[in-house]
Amino acid sequence: MGRTGSGKSTFFLSLLRIIEPSHGSIYIDGADISQIGLDDLRNKITVIPQDPMLFKGTLRENMDLLNQYTDQQLWESLEKVCLKSKFEGENGLDTAIKDGGENLSAGEKQLLCIGRAILTQSKIILIDEATSNIDPKTEQTILDTIHNCFQDCTVITVAHRLKTIINSDR
Repeated sequence: MGRTGSGKSTFFLSLLRIIEPSHGSIYIDGADISQIGLDDLRNKITVIPQDPMLFKGTLRENMDLLNQYTDQQLWESLEKVCLKSKFEGENGLDTAIKDGGENLSAGEKQLLCIGRAILTQSKIILIDEATSNIDPKTEQTILDTIHNCFQDCTVITVAHRLKTIINSDR
């Protein structure tokens, strides 16, 4: 947490090796990340961005672009982010999502991104202002979901509001 320009986003960019360090090293679980292939590193870290990324296609495609998960896993993930009932009554996993998720609220888009993060089961989760553009009720749903679903993960959160990180342990 910090003011604009304090290095929060630079920290994320460094962890993902989008910005390479000019000196020093970053270690994760004792491994120097500069010695890990970019694909391997980035596939082990999940980013939940401030602006959710959705594209024109089905709900299934937006949740599982590479078709790696079963319908049951997708529904379980949607249930964990409190969206199962919204999509069960429509066309299910074949519900059409408009480009950018235009047919969803800001909170629903963010919850879908968190649902994708639940599916990947990464041990490192980077959250970049995930609750900045949503209503208080959805914000609480997001904070509860993060707390409940990522208990065994290292969750690094960039935030401007204390409420977003108040339950963090460090």
